Parts: sequence; structure tokens; C-alpha cells
Amino acid sequence: MRNSPLPRMSRRGRVTVGVLVGVFVLFTLLGWGIDAYTDYLWFSEVQKTNVFSGVLLTRLVLFVAVGAVMTLIVAGNLYLAYRLRPLLRPHSAEQATLERYRMILAPRLGLWIAVTGLVIGFFAGLSAQSRWSDWMLFRNGEPFGVPDPQFNVDISFYVFEYPWLRYLLGLGFTAVVLSVLGALAVHYIFGGVRLQGVGDRMTGAARAHLTTLVAVFVLLKAVAYVLDRRALLLEKHVSPDLYGAGYTDVNALLPAKEILAYISIVVAIAIIVFSNAVMRNLVWPGVSLALLAISAVAIGGIYPLAVQNFQVKPSLSDKESPYILRSIEATRAAFGLENTDVTQYAARSARPPETLAADTSAQNVRLVDPQLVSQAFTQSQQPRGFYDFGEKLDVDRYTIDGKSQDYVVGAREINDDKLTAQQRNWINRHTVYTHGYGLVAAPANRVCGTGLPYFVSGFLGGGGQGQTDCAEATDLIKAEQPRIYYGEQSTEYVIVGQEDKTKNVEFDRPQEQNASSGDVLYTYEGKGGVEIGSFFRRMVFAIKNTESNFLLSDAVNADSRLMYIREPRERVAKVAPFLTIDGDPYPAVVNGRITWILDGYTTAKTYPYAQKINLATETRDELTGTGSFALAKDDVNYMRNSVKATVDAYDGTVTLYEFDEQDPVLKAWNKAFGGDLIVPKSQIPAALAEHFRYPADLFKVQRNLLTKFHVTDARTFFSGDDFWQVPNAPDSPQSGKQPPFYLNVKLPEQEETRFQLTSGVTPANRENMAALISGSYVDGQPRLEILELPDNTVVPGPVQVHQRMVNNSRVSNQLTLLTRAGQATVLYGNLISLPLADDILYVEPVYVRDSQASTAPLLQKVLVSYGDAGNYVVLEDNLTKGLEALAALGKGAPSTGGTPTTPTTPTTPNQPPGEISAELAQAAADVDKAIEDLRAARQAGDFVKEGEAMKALDEAMARFQAASKPGAAPSASPSPSTAASPSTAASPSGTSGG
Repeated sequence: MRNSPLPRMSRRGRVTVGVLVGVFVLFTLLGWGIDAYTDYLWFSEVQKTNVFSGVLLTRLVLFVAVGAVMTLIVAGNLYLAYRLRPLLRPHSAEQATLERYRMILAPRLGLWIAVTGLVIGFFAGLSAQSRWSDWMLFRNGEPFGVPDPQFNVDISFYVFEYPWLRYLLGLGFTAVVLSVLGALAVHYIFGGVRLQGVGDRMTGAARAHLTTLVAVFVLLKAVAYVLDRRALLLEKHVSPDLYGAGYTDVNALLPAKEILAYISIVVAIAIIVFSNAVMRNLVWPGVSLALLAISAVAIGGIYPLAVQNFQVKPSLSDKESPYILRSIEATRAAFGLENTDVTQYAARSARPPETLAADTSAQNVRLVDPQLVSQAFTQSQQPRGFYDFGEKLDVDRYTIDGKSQDYVVGAREINDDKLTAQQRNWINRHTVYTHGYGLVAAPANRVCGTGLPYFVSGFLGGGGQGQTDCAEATDLIKAEQPRIYYGEQSTEYVIVGQEDKTKNVEFDRPQEQNASSGDVLYTYEGKGGVEIGSFFRRMVFAIKNTESNFLLSDAVNADSRLMYIREPRERVAKVAPFLTIDGDPYPAVVNGRITWILDGYTTAKTYPYAQKINLATETRDELTGTGSFALAKDDVNYMRNSVKATVDAYDGTVTLYEFDEQDPVLKAWNKAFGGDLIVPKSQIPAALAEHFRYPADLFKVQRNLLTKFHVTDARTFFSGDDFWQVPNAPDSPQSGKQPPFYLNVKLPEQEETRFQLTSGVTPANRENMAALISGSYVDGQPRLEILELPDNTVVPGPVQVHQRMVNNSRVSNQLTLLTRAGQATVLYGNLISLPLADDILYVEPVYVRDSQASTAPLLQKVLVSYGDAGNYVVLEDNLTKGLEALAALGKGAPSTGGTPTTPTTPTTPNQPPGEISAELAQAAADVDKAIEDLRAARQAGDFVKEGEAMKALDEAMARFQAASKPGAAPSASPSPSTAASPSTAASPSGTSGG
């Protein structure tokens, strides 16, 4: 039966297919074009078009270049295989079957080859354009000035060149393999390779073509062996569980891979010579390949295994010690640990000193927990339900009246999810509720009579809005431009600007405190946002956002500006795609403007011998996901806080300031984008630098690494006897690791008070304290310090301290009273561990939240202990009283032991049944009435009455406790926050937690 060609598609069918393909391509290109154009407009707004053009052009060039090369290689080999086809083919059933395929392919063979090459080139180009960062670093890398310990090659080769070379090698393997498979298929279809029939199974031309491709593959394998030698310094080899080449790698694998590289070259030559010049068959080339495989197994596998088992394992510590030391030194250098100062701190388990209450560092301990008081900020400083401060606040320091103090701060933003159903129409969401207002701040260790924070800034109306006991009369931290168009909760795009300057439509703030007096409206006057006055741009954004109101609504006018991508982390990440952004941006008032400050990290994955860590794992703790962002799950072995970035909350201006002047990775990126993307460190404004703080995520990574890499002796590291671990959260161990805290203190051996990030660590698999790690800036340079406790002392760790304090008999009774018979819940703030001259002071604020209403937690008591937290524990109304009580205990108790009592902590009532005095009955009635008043005030949201009810409850509880004591007359005790009231003369800085 004669083979016939396939029937042709009808003209209508061809037109239909063409139209469908054209529509698909049109919409694909339209979507891509609109995204690219709107991105360009955004980059033009922030004046960073060099980033947009640099990345876009690099990706396009890589796509075209790599795609074209791959297309030429594959298509060229397919065409060459066709040109090398035999003109005469022997008759056989196999060839008769193949004739049908030849009839289909031959008329349009060029088209088939071109399409195949283009498809492969397209996917190769897609792969290449995603490697734009590797190419940019390869082109712009600068020397580190540090050689690797094995080959004496500069570290820059591994960081900048190795990733790109490895990618090119993989691309070469892919091209050769696809060429071999494609050429083999063409040779088979057109008779160059036969499986049946008489004579040779392969023509000479086909054999020469295919064996040459195989020889090229083997030569690429030789190159791979050379790169594998360098890769040994990047892989996990060294015992115990370290990265870099170990004894076996250096003494067995490195020589083996060098030998295999030479063998590969010889085999490649043998394949070409024996296949085409000498024997002209595939027997000896096959033998050569078999010998290469056997050599790879024997030299590259069996020999190193024998060395490991018979030379290394019997004396593992001795053999691996030099390489363990290499890994320790490289890891400390890669993560900035090499200059860590270690100081021995001898905790003497002494009595609290008589001067404890006067100790400046002790007074500076923060009581206001940024996580617990977020709800208090929201309820106290948001006259409208759509205002929000986020799940966790931030901590910064300001100098007011010559005194530097820590403040808990939060930006009052509009939370779109809290808008009512009526407010959630398009006009309101995108043109009316466009911005937040004010930076609200409260001293970190001062509360008002109700236990709420004492507010000093960010007021919407006149001063403290009448709350004279909970707020200052005027802003102490004045923001000349308090409006927040760019913030952490700015998830929606907004349209601002009016052609009619007398027409204000944006909600600005309520008029004073009285909501009935109307709202203040506003029209944006800044330079932020993209101009969308023209019909073309309105149409573009209508298509992008699938929203016809861009074209139809009168809210969009000739002077309109569109603000999008408004979250600070997202803006910085788009301007600097090479940076890893810290998960905790924080707002600050700088020169009268609210500015978001972010820490940017440069990272690398190929620093030789350095330990590789996962950023998401190492930075996760109790607070991750609740007010701080989780980092990406990237594996890195080099990290630097090279950039301090800022985002102006009003106009969205993004500025990248150089912070690490020695980082070669940052220099390479800056060079790649024209050399002016990063502002030099010398140009950082002094007012901005005052608000820089040691970055939390970098500190977590460094702290976790220091739990092992504080050990610099190879033998000790190998044994693992001196390893540490990060403790879990004291009050809730199952919730994750204890986060580090900012403290404005002077630690032992430090010369002055510093704003520093601190964290305690415990010995591995134990709960007692091993050391305290701190990170701070001294003269603008980062400094890591360790206060290490002696091995022969047992100082309780955070979890143990918390358990001992809350289980103290008198303290537990008082904590039970705070629950008000189940009507309230006790919450614990951050447990601060503060090393003083002779021992460690522990401070833990105690908050109370009503269980029957969604009210904010209120600071009611402070747990304070000294030393082992067993003998010296007090629960007081405020920190000053706690320090004084501890000092009194230390003064009145022997230094050798005993169980001191807590004189200022009242005990539970112990009145015999049936003998209730009139005073006790009246006090009990007063307690019940105060609780009811408090509940009613909270349900009504009346903070003034809530404060009065709280004060009445405290006084009633005091009368009740006094009346329950035999022979005692009723007397009022101070409220939980009396000493921290606004009239307090001293207001020391508190610690800051992140």
C-alpha cells in the first residue's frame, strides 16, 4: 500500500487557528506590556529607572543571547544530521516504515528544524533571564581581598564567578544532550543509523557526527571535574556537620577529581580518534567510556571511602581539626562574628545591693511590651474604628528636654479590613480613606493610673484629648507632616489630588475629639504617586486593575495621582531587588517627617567553608508573623547589614544609604546599577542616624550561630561540650524561641549606656543561663559582645526564672487575685534578663485583661527578682517599688540563704468562717461594685470612667486585704501605677523590645 501525505487543513480552519493564536499572543503581550509600562511609571516616580532598565535589559539580553545560542546549536546539529543522510538506503521493512515519516518531514524540514530549535531556545532563554542577578555579579564583582584556605583563590571567585560558570556548564550539558538526541533521531529517520538490514548499522558520517558530540560531552565533564574541586569548599563534608572540604576531600577527592579530569580529556580524544581515524567503529570508544565510568567509581568513590573509613574515622578529631578550624574562621568572617568581644561574667549569687533602686541600668528596664500594648494603642488612640496600629508596635528612642529615652511607637494607619460595609465602596476605599495620621508614642516604662500607656505624641485633636492622666497636653515628638500615605497597612491603591483646589475629599482626621463636630478633609499636596490625568494612562490602569472607574468616575481628574505599591518593605524590595529586607520596619520622626527605616542585607550562598543557614528558620521566634514579617526560605552562608533604607511616609521617597563601607557584594550591585543607586554613608543625615538600631533578623542569625561558633578551638568544637541554645519563650515555651529585646542600659565592662539588642542563651539541652549576647552601635560601627558565665556556676535561665517567680507562694496568691475569680486573664510581658555588677536582675511586667470583653491588657504589676529568682522575688505596683523591695530584702536577709518574705506584697484573706467584720463586708461589697463599674466602662469604651473604676477597684482591694488581717485597720494602698503617673519626677528610659 502506497503511503500518502496527510490531508491539508481547510482555509477556514487555518484562519480560525491563526485568529486564536493571534488573540492569545495579543493578550499575552498586552498584559506583559501593561505590567512593564506601569512598572516603568512607578520607577519613574521614585526616580530609580536605572534599576528598571538595568534589570529589564539584562533579562532581555540573556533571553535573546542564550536562546539564540541554544537554538543555533540544536538546530545546527539537526540540520547537519539531515545533510549527512545517506543518499541510498538499503531496502528493509524498517526503512519502509520510516519512509512515511520522511515524506511528512522532508517537504518542510527547515520549518520543523527551526520550530524545534526555537522552542528549545525559548525555554533556554527563559531559564537564562532568571539568572540575571548571577550575570550582573559576574560582570561587576570586585575582590574580597581574602583568599580561600585551600586554593589561595580570592573569595570573589566563589561569590561572583562560580555561580555563573556553573550555570553555563549546565547549559552546555543540556545543549549537547539535546543535540545528541535530536541528531540521533534525524540520522535514524533518514537512514544514517539503522537497527535492521545488512551492512553497518551506522554510516561514517553519522558516526563522526555523533561521536564528536559525545566527545564534547566528555570534555564538558572534564571541566565539571575542575569546578567540582572548587565546589568541595562549598558542600557539607567536614565532621561534625560543617561545610567545606575535610581531610578525605583534600587528600583523596581533590586528587581524584584532578585525575578524572585528565582521564576525561584522554577519553574524549580517544573517542574521536578510534571512531573515525583508526578503527572506525564504536568498540574502542565504548571501552573508553566504560573505563571512564570505572575510574569515576574507583578513583572518585571507592578510594575516598577507603581513606575515610581506614584513616579518618579511627582518629576523626585529629584528622579533621585543621578543617574544623577553617570552617569556624570562615563562618565567623562570613557573618560578621570575627570581632565578637567575649567577657567573663562571674555571677556571685549575691544579695540585692542596697543601691539597686538607684542603678541607672535597672531603672531603664522596659515595662511596656510592644506586642501586648498594641490593642491599648488602638483603643485609646483611634476615635474611628478603621484606625489600627498593627499587631506589634516598635521601639525607638528620642531625646526630649535633653534626656534620651526609649519610646514604644506606632503609626496610626487606616486598616481597610476594618471599614464598614457602607465605607467599602470603590470611591471610599480608593479616594476618601487614603491615609493614616500621626506617630503615636509612649514612654517605654511609664503608664497612667489605669495601666494604659502614657501617650506623648500623635494626637488627632487638641493635645491629650482631655486625658490629662494618660497623655501630655501637647505633642512632645512633633511631626510637621503627620500624614501617612505609605505604611505597613497600605495594601490598597489610592487616588489623590484635585483639579479644584477648594474641593477636599480625603478623610484626614476627626474634628478635635467630638465626632459630631464633623471631619477634617484634605487634598494631597506632595509629589508621591503616578500622574494619571491623561486618558491613555487612565485606560492603562483601568486594564491593569480591571476597574472601569478609572475611566468613568469623576473622582479621577486631570491632577489625579495614583499611589500603588505603598508598603515600605515592598517598595524597598522593588527598588533594591538584590537586598533581603529585615522583617521589622519601624517608623521614626526625622526632621519633622514620619520616615520608615528598614535594614537591608546583602547575602551570598557560595562563601567557601562558611556554614549555610536557612534565613526563615534562623529568624523565626515567638513574634514572627505577629507584627514582624517572616524572611524567605533562602539558604545563605554570607550576610551583611549593608544598607539602611528609608521610605518617606508622605511622598513615598525611597533612599538607600550605604552602611557597610567594606562589603564587596554591595559595591558590585551599586556598580551594576550605574554607581549612584546607593547613597554613601558619609551623607547619612545625623538626625536619621540617631534612630538606627542593631537589626533584629541579623542579630538572630548571629546569635544562633554564636551558640556554636563562639567556640574557636577545633577540639572543643568537635566534642560539642560547650555548645549553647536559644531558650524558648519563658511564659509559653511551646510558642517558639524567646525574641531578643532592645535595652538602653550599660552592661558590665561597658563604658557607657547603649541602645542595644540583647538575648540570653542557655547550655545545649539545659535551662540554666550560659551567656548574654548583645549587639549595638559604637561610633556608627556594629559591635557584638558576649557576657559568658563560668562553667562552675549555675544561674537560672529565662524559663526557670519565670517558673520560680510565678510559683512563689506569695506571688502566686497575688496573681490569683488579679484574675478576679476568672473574670480576668493574667498576661506576662517580656522577661528581661539584665546582668548587673554582681548578679542578674530579672524583670517581667504583668498585664491583666478582662475575660468578658475585648479590652486591652493593662499593666498592673511588675515581677522583679535577683540572683537565682528563688530567694529574692517581689511583685510590686511598679519597677521603682520592685527595686526598692529587692534592696530591702537584700539588706535584711543573711547572704547565705534563708527565704526572705516580701513585705510589701499582701497575702490572701484568712478570715474565719462566720466571723466577718463590718469593715470586711463593706470592703467586699465595694470590690463587687468596682468590678461591675469597670466592666460597664470597658463595654462602653469610656476610658475616663474605666480609669476611675480601676482606681476604685484598687482602693477597694486594698481595704479588703487590710480588713482581712486581724487587728488591722483599713487603709488605702497606692494604685498599681501610682508611681508611674504623669506627675512622677523621674522617668527613666525603658528597654525596647522588638
